[in-house]
Amino acid sequence: MNKLVLIVVSIVFFSCKSIHSVDNRNAVTVTIDTLLQDKISIRALALDHDKVWYAADQSRFGFIDVKTNQKKEIKLPSEKNAEFRSIAQTEKYVFILNVGNPALLYKFSKEDLSYELVYQENHEKVFYDSMQFWNDKKGIAIGDPIEGSFSMITTRDGGVSWQKMPSDRLPHLVDGEAAFAASNTNIVIKGNATWLVSGGKKARVFHSINKGNSWSVVETPIVQGKQMTGIFTADFYNSSVGFISGGNYEVLNQNFDNKAVTHDGGKTWKLVAQNQGFGYASCVQYIPNSHGKELISVGASGIYYSNDGGSSWNQWSTDSSLYTIRFLNNNTAIAAGKNKVIRIRFK
Repeated sequence: MNKLVLIVVSIVFFSCKSIHSVDNRNAVTVTIDTLLQDKISIRALALDHDKVWYAADQSRFGFIDVKTNQKKEIKLPSEKNAEFRSIAQTEKYVFILNVGNPALLYKFSKEDLSYELVYQENHEKVFYDSMQFWNDKKGIAIGDPIEGSFSMITTRDGGVSWQKMPSDRLPHLVDGEAAFAASNTNIVIKGNATWLVSGGKKARVFHSINKGNSWSVVETPIVQGKQMTGIFTADFYNSSVGFISGGNYEVLNQNFDNKAVTHDGGKTWKLVAQNQGFGYASCVQYIPNSHGKELISVGASGIYYSNDGGSSWNQWSTDSSLYTIRFLNNNTAIAAGKNKVIRIRFK
């Protein structure tokens, strides 16, 4: 493992005056403050207690400690700027993976930020979209198809080494079906269960009950058929209740056929909130300990909240620059996107 030999980037971190808004229908008071502002694009967040890890464009990676206000950002040495859109963690390590050729997967020590390159893939079509871990030993990353199926790499040794899954062991994708690296939410894991989502010519959900060794596939009613349509984001509250969203990236205000819910682990999906709520969504997440009733989405329409499992939505903010969101606890979320990281607190 190489010791830290990185360029430290000087950036501005600050908290602006809080923005207060009231969701009258649901009696929710929302406070938003800025943790980071810079010329940066962040689509991948990982939260570990009070520490927010982020992976970004321009080969940048860093953290913000929201309790102590400690912050650090580093720039990985690279012949060309890498755009990191996937992040995952184990107890002691953080992993980041870029989109584009070559694919570069780095393993960072949480203790001292020493790092090593643990996987590299060179191909003109390589494009990785999302990465997650089942536990401290086993992890998975998926990318767009090269040989007719998802490009899938897995680790069984805590991220020390990664192996590519043969395409003949994976479900076939139709021509024009792929994944979107919108917010690192193409993969959802609950225990041994795993779900992958696709978009483009098809908008489907792939389900595994054995950590990716075999897969079943179901169709969804999410808008599909064009290059920039389909499922961009997914989350599951538990092994039964889940939500998928996305829409049409070329028609950002289209708020129908872009939200669906399941109550049977993804075997069937039902459209909800037709012609209401948000249009294109980059990320949707369940609020912890909400019994699967409360969700937040970010995307082109701003920040939206639901307290009825996604059947109806109320707008919290018109901020359309956010790409991804994660929860520190029941009442605090961290969101990131174009040029910033923010904290959202609500009562």
